[in-house]
Order: sequence, then C-alpha cells, then structure tokens
Amino acid sequence: MRRQWSYNFAMVKRPIHGTPPDRTMEELPSQTVKSIMSKKVISITMDDSLAKARELFLEFHFHHLLVLESGRLVGVISDRDLLKAISPFIGSLSELDRDRATLNKRAHQIMNRNPITVEADETVEIAAQRLLKNLVSCLPVVTQDGKVSGIVSWRDLLKAYLPPPAQSA
Repeated sequence: MRRQWSYNFAMVKRPIHGTPPDRTMEELPSQTVKSIMSKKVISITMDDSLAKARELFLEFHFHHLLVLESGRLVGVISDRDLLKAISPFIGSLSELDRDRATLNKRAHQIMNRNPITVEADETVEIAAQRLLKNLVSCLPVVTQDGKVSGIVSWRDLLKAYLPPPAQSA
C-alpha cells in the first residue's frame, strides 16, 4: 500500500527569497506561479525526432521539453525519458547503425501524454502540492485555452521557499 504524503508549505517558518528576513511565509500574501515560472519554454512537435530532442537538451541545458501541436500542450519529455529511449552507445566508439536508429524515433513515442499542469494565477503552494502528489518534476503553465505560458520545476519551487544562500566572505 502506497503512503499518501500531505505537505503544508504555509506552515514553514522560513523567509521567502527576496523578502525581509524578519517576515515569514505566514505573513506574506500567497505567491503565484507567474512570479516564479520560467517564461522561456523550448518545445517540439509530436513528429520531431529524438535526435532533435537530444540536440535541444544539449544546447539549452534544461531537463524538460514540451510537446506542442497547434500551440497547445500535448505532452512532456524529460531528459530521463530521452535517456531511456535512446541507445547508451550513441556517441561512443561502440556505436552501431542500430544505436543511431534509436534517434529516429518520434517524440510522440516517448512523451508523457497526460502532463500535469498549473495555471499562472495559482499559488506556489498549490503547484508544490500538485508536483508532489503526482510525482512529477515539472508543471507546464497553461492558460484556460491550453496555450503554454511557461514552466515551473521543482527547482523553481525550492527557490521560492528557501532563503537565498549566504554570501561567503
């Protein structure tokens, strides 16, 4: 039996990044996803090859790629999804034609077709709870009509909750 965890971030008594250290989260108005999301989103289409997805991951150094059709979100591919789908011999001396052929697969073959999303005006607490409940590492930020406006990852959420690192002397 799987244990359900419930997190109540509103009770954490740590200052939020960018706030005066004498104020805790309980004293602050709820921060929205819009204030912490990454607005720069790199995407591909369902019929793009895994070779293209791999190039984008290597070029932009991020961990999630959104799959769009007609501007609407239809899936998500993580860097881990890609690593599972392609041969581990790609780029090595042992690489064979059958290894290179794994790069010819299409995005729709490996993408998560039911992405868990969040809207920009929802609170950071809701986003964090949704991320934890669904065991995902990112939440695409979508509008009411399904258009993508950004993405929020577990790192963005941690930055919103934790104080900035102390400056070393």
